[in-house]
Amino acid sequence: MREALRVLGNMDGNLQGYWEVYFKISCKFKDKDLFLDVLGSTTTKREAKSYLSRFQPSNDRKRSHKSYEIKGNNVGVNLGSLYLPIRAVDESPVFTQGPSKSDFIDETPGRLHLALVKIRDPQNADDITLRRIGLTLVQLLQLGMASMVVVDCEDGNGTSKAIQRRLSLEQADRIVSAIERHGSRGARRLENVISASAPNEESQPSVKIRRWTRISNRDLLLAPLRRGVIPVFASVAFIPEKHSLVTVDANEVVLALTRELTGLKPDLKVIEYTKETERVASIQKQISIDRVILLDPLGGIPSADQSRGSHVFINLEQEYDNIKHEIMQNAPMDTQHHELRRLPRLRIPQSEAQTHLRNLELLQRTLALLPSSSSALLTTLRDAANSNRRPQELSQSPGVGTRRQRNPLIHNLLTDKPVFSSSLPSERTGSASSRLEPVVATTFVKRGMPVNIIPNPLDQPWTPPLSSNPPIQLSDPRIDLPRLIHLIENSFGRKLDVNHYFSRIKDRLAGIIIVGEYEGGALLTWETPPDGSPTMVPYLDKFAVLKRSQGAGGVADIIFKAMVRDCFPQGVCWRSRMDNPVNKWYFERAKGTWKIPETSWTMFWTTEGVEGDQKRRGLFGDYEAVCKGVVPSWADNKEVVD
Repeated sequence: MREALRVLGNMDGNLQGYWEVYFKISCKFKDKDLFLDVLGSTTTKREAKSYLSRFQPSNDRKRSHKSYEIKGNNVGVNLGSLYLPIRAVDESPVFTQGPSKSDFIDETPGRLHLALVKIRDPQNADDITLRRIGLTLVQLLQLGMASMVVVDCEDGNGTSKAIQRRLSLEQADRIVSAIERHGSRGARRLENVISASAPNEESQPSVKIRRWTRISNRDLLLAPLRRGVIPVFASVAFIPEKHSLVTVDANEVVLALTRELTGLKPDLKVIEYTKETERVASIQKQISIDRVILLDPLGGIPSADQSRGSHVFINLEQEYDNIKHEIMQNAPMDTQHHELRRLPRLRIPQSEAQTHLRNLELLQRTLALLPSSSSALLTTLRDAANSNRRPQELSQSPGVGTRRQRNPLIHNLLTDKPVFSSSLPSERTGSASSRLEPVVATTFVKRGMPVNIIPNPLDQPWTPPLSSNPPIQLSDPRIDLPRLIHLIENSFGRKLDVNHYFSRIKDRLAGIIIVGEYEGGALLTWETPPDGSPTMVPYLDKFAVLKRSQGAGGVADIIFKAMVRDCFPQGVCWRSRMDNPVNKWYFERAKGTWKIPETSWTMFWTTEGVEGDQKRRGLFGDYEAVCKGVVPSWADNKEVVD
């Protein structure tokens, strides 16, 4: 592994060559076509090194048993364009202002990387779909990520508990069989691992009691993982006090597994921390829950303000409350709250809204227990089954493409990103001719980072400064000025002429966007054209992301979305030098661009109709004049990336 990373660090050129080199180093890998096919989906050196430093294909781990093999002759994972015609995010430019100097650290050898997978409504999925999902799970294991599968057969139709219990057990066995068709070590339905508390005998029948679900047999939980077996759990628990089985909420099973595998036990007292519990804690430190994956016929979390169908990426720290309120407008609960009436309205049935709300709340609760590096993915069973769809298997009718479809689970394992960037305009993320059903059915979720917008546009919309509405100043106590300066200088790799900069933007500052602990941010100003036009132009003056966060983590996407959605929804302009490596990223997000004649600047804008509407030619001229006239504020005065 270290040799592979060393070679990668010294190589240039086509990325497929990187994987070929790594494959030769990992010569014991059983399926070269699978390995090169899936790894060929990541097209940046950063992603290649990041994946190889974190995940090891299953044969790379030192084991005493035979390497895990995949059955069958046709096991290649298809990672062609999932959403045509736009390129996927891993084929698109990333926000980087120069070469990255970040080191990629190899994690503890032998650490088990795990995905908690919940499959909802498998009873309505056909056998072919389940077999292909089984193949995807086996391929995830081959690429370094084991899985635990929880079966959710709750249909919301009031089915009796006895029928639900039998159905859950039957579907768990069905999923085990689907996995075992592809893996020599296969899967196993685990029993007597999940326990639940007994209801209080004195409680009234009309009172709904929430059972406490927990893991009761740790050894049975961990043993299959060590052997490369995929554990499958029915949503059934054992009540020790009554020696009986009971149906439990599948979401509570996922949470119980999360608590157990992270070592978070609310009922564990210090005096009970014996040698046995220390041994279990040591085992748990060898397990990393990297993904929570929900396979649901409804797909990702629906979006009210995007034509693309589902949210592409959710930053829970910033968006959880608003998205929850959007869904609650359709769910069977009190929707008369004034905060809900102000939000865009979703057009989905109440039953679907309730399911989406449960999915969102489950992800919020699980990711709150996991490291910030963990992430979640919601997609349909159909998309998760896109494992063997070769071009020749697709329809040859006119108008139907023959490119491979991308499997979102495998793509996400390799990139830890959504299928495409969340800050791309919705019209650039799918086929304009496909309007009958959502373009996007997959949502990528992270606990993420808080977003601080000063001033908050919900309380104080960003409007041109007036005597009655003076602009904010950089001396505002809400702004950590030293950290802001460090962010700008680190992002651009240049020293800022602080005095000149402060003097230039004084009384012009529209607002500031700060992501996380100054991981990234943007400064936006109101500019007037130097020719004396009275127009106040909204201008992106600085867009900065710390070097360590460039090209990863979605920081740039979060900033850009906040700017165009919350701060300047009517449009904003900015400039960038023609040789700036970030320009490819800007081109995909701007409504229009213009290479300003006789300068080294390219102008960008997000305002509709600037170049085409005859009545707005004046606005185009104002944009151009502003982008020409802004004086840089760098201490070295060099003509480089600005």
